[in-house]
Amino acid sequence: MTVTPMEQTVLLVGGTGRTGKRVLEQLLGRGVRVRAIVRSASRLPVGAADDPRLSVVEADLLSLSDSDLLEHLRGCDTVISCLGHTISLTGVFGSPRDLVTQATTRLSRAIQTLQPAAPVRFILMSTVSVNHPGGREARRGMLERATLGLIRALVPPARDNQRAADFLHDSVGTADPFVRWAAVRPDTLKDGEVSGYALHEGLVDSLFAPGATAMSNVAHFMCELTSDPAVWDDWAGKLPVIVNVDDPKH
Repeated sequence: MTVTPMEQTVLLVGGTGRTGKRVLEQLLGRGVRVRAIVRSASRLPVGAADDPRLSVVEADLLSLSDSDLLEHLRGCDTVISCLGHTISLTGVFGSPRDLVTQATTRLSRAIQTLQPAAPVRFILMSTVSVNHPGGREARRGMLERATLGLIRALVPPARDNQRAADFLHDSVGTADPFVRWAAVRPDTLKDGEVSGYALHEGLVDSLFAPGATAMSNVAHFMCELTSDPAVWDDWAGKLPVIVNVDDPKH
C-alpha cells in the first residue's frame, strides 16, 4: 500500500547541518510530517520552525534516555540521519569521535525494540570515502586503499562513517523484520539547487580526482527514498553513490 506524504512521519536527526537543512525543507515542501531532534532550534532553516508539520525536540540525541528515544521514534515510518562532524579541530578530533556510529546503533536498536508492524526505513547520509562493507570497491587501486586506510587511522570522522555503514550492513543486514536501510554516498558536497543527478551501485570517481554532488540533490534523493516505494525498493540494503550529471567528468 502506498502511503501519501501527509500520512508519513519522518524522524530527522542532523536537520540543522548543511545537507540536513535541505532535507528538512524538502520534506516539509512535500507535505511530510517531520519530527526533528536538534541540539539548537535556533539553527533551523528560516520559517521551518513555524511549519505546523514540524515538531522539534531540542536535545542531544546521544544523551536521550532509552525511553525518551523510543517515544520520539514511535509512529515514525522513516528515520533520516544527516549527522556529521563539524569541520573544525574540535569537531574532527573532539568528543564524541563515533557520533554517527553511536546514533546509527541507538536508533536501529530502538526501532527493533519497538517492533513496528511494518519495517521502518533508516536512511543514512554517508560518503564516498566509505567502502562497501563485505566487498572491495573495484575502482580503488592499491594506493587509494592505502591512503584511505591511513585517513581512517588518523581522522576519526572517516573511521566513524565506515563503522556506521559496517554496522548497518553486518549487524542489521537485509532481512531484519523491523529495520530496512540505505546509506547514501555523495562525493564532494557543493552548493546549488536541485539538478540532474545519477545514482550508481559502486564508485565512479577516484579519491584523487573526486566528483561533485549538490547537497540539494542528496536531499532530493533522500526524500525520494522516503516517499517513492519504487525508488526505495531499488536501493534498500545498498550504498548508492550519487553524483551530479553536470559534472564535466561525467
